[in-house]
Amino acid sequence: MTAARLTVDPRFAIGPVRRRLFGGFVEHLGRHIYDGLYEPGHPEADGRGFRRDVIALVRELGVSTIRYPGGNFVSGFRWEDSVGPRVARPRRLDLAWHSTETNQVGLHEFSDWLDAVGSDLMLAVNLGTRGTLEAIDLLEYANVPDGSTLSQRRIDNGRAAPFDVRVWCLGNEMDGPWQLGHRSADDYGKLASRTAKGMRQLDPSIELVVCGSSGAQMPTFGDWERVVLEHTYDDVDMISCHAYYQEHDGDAASFLASAVDMDRFIEAVVATADHVGAARGSAKRIDISFDEWNVWYIDRVDAVKPTAIDDWPVAPRLLEDVYSVLDAVVFGGLLISLLKHADRVASASLAQLVNVIAPIMTEPGGPAWRQTTFFPFAITSRLARGHAVRLPLEAPTLDTARYGTVPAVDAVATVDDEAGTAAVFVVHRGLEHPVAVDIDVSALGEVEVVETHLLHDDNPGAANTLDEPERVRPRAVETRLVNGILSVSLPPVAWIALSLRRTG
Repeated sequence: MTAARLTVDPRFAIGPVRRRLFGGFVEHLGRHIYDGLYEPGHPEADGRGFRRDVIALVRELGVSTIRYPGGNFVSGFRWEDSVGPRVARPRRLDLAWHSTETNQVGLHEFSDWLDAVGSDLMLAVNLGTRGTLEAIDLLEYANVPDGSTLSQRRIDNGRAAPFDVRVWCLGNEMDGPWQLGHRSADDYGKLASRTAKGMRQLDPSIELVVCGSSGAQMPTFGDWERVVLEHTYDDVDMISCHAYYQEHDGDAASFLASAVDMDRFIEAVVATADHVGAARGSAKRIDISFDEWNVWYIDRVDAVKPTAIDDWPVAPRLLEDVYSVLDAVVFGGLLISLLKHADRVASASLAQLVNVIAPIMTEPGGPAWRQTTFFPFAITSRLARGHAVRLPLEAPTLDTARYGTVPAVDAVATVDDEAGTAAVFVVHRGLEHPVAVDIDVSALGEVEVVETHLLHDDNPGAANTLDEPERVRPRAVETRLVNGILSVSLPPVAWIALSLRRTG
């Protein structure tokens, strides 16, 4: 058995664990909204048509701010379609996912659902096929209390109080050739700056996210961030990052090391943003909104996406990946990466929540269940409090084709001094042998282990499905705490969370 050693010391604090780090993402895509969140004829449907079993699972997941309504969908979206009497709302063809959008769930209904799950709204505006005026109109409709035509329209539509949306995304993935309205960094930067200035004239208190690259593999990556921020640095608070990971050609070792790529992505964007700030002589700091991230087998999309001119289905089964234990361990590693950059990642959105590359699955008229990726998110969201803490690490290494030689163990801790609690999150990327992990927690004082959650299966391909919804669940694991050293053995391909409480 190989060995690793970690040290938890609050003096190595990275930054506060902001609750927006555990955000989600809901897009009008596939069965996410219809047959997912919303199914009026379902036995679990509430009076508004939302599934109560899904609401309960989203609450358990612990998502904070939820980005809406896209995603690629937003670049063809007319927000006016989604408000007012449902019988009068138009059916539109969604070019992004070649589907029909009925607009039966819109801004008001989604806000009601957010109230039920206890999450805040993060709203994206369409800068693909629309522009500054439409964004300002939506902001007026959403945030102005009364006294104008658009605020009165909101009131007439049944919402007396403003939605008071705090965080706004200035479009989506505008660097991507697949995006409606795709344009150069220079053109997008100018539009985003004009739009941000206009929105702030209406509501100076909002936070704005400008589009960064839709992936570190994009040919314009780095230069895109620089050019966009040269136009918008004074206008925005955050720049977005998007990243999805999958196993390629059976290369499990590289897949397990995906968080190495996320680390490098974040650090490159931070360096670029800071360079732009330094060149401007600005004391302002731009943070990151990592508002799309997940494991996603994107290579499968073209096999199921409709394409025919006469085929525009409502809520087709799209992007319904079934996640294995291997996927969930990688997913847990990505959460560790986000926490390791808590000083600069101010917000993050798991993409997505229900049915579409999601931790929660549903069957029409049937049950809802947790995928394997549900567990690392729910546990980390609940336990990670206070400050993220960097862990000095000694560990064996893993050779990968994509990322070179990387540590076989990765970890981060969080410490909440006020509550007297701490949590340690560890991922073991090794494929063959267990690893004995010793964690020096002596700097925390006298502590006890409160909870242990190990995600592992002897079959890394094991998954939760409609037929076996409880096949995979985390389990408790034996630990030993002697003289300030917490010891635990991790099997190959494993993720673990350990919760501690101060006793002295």
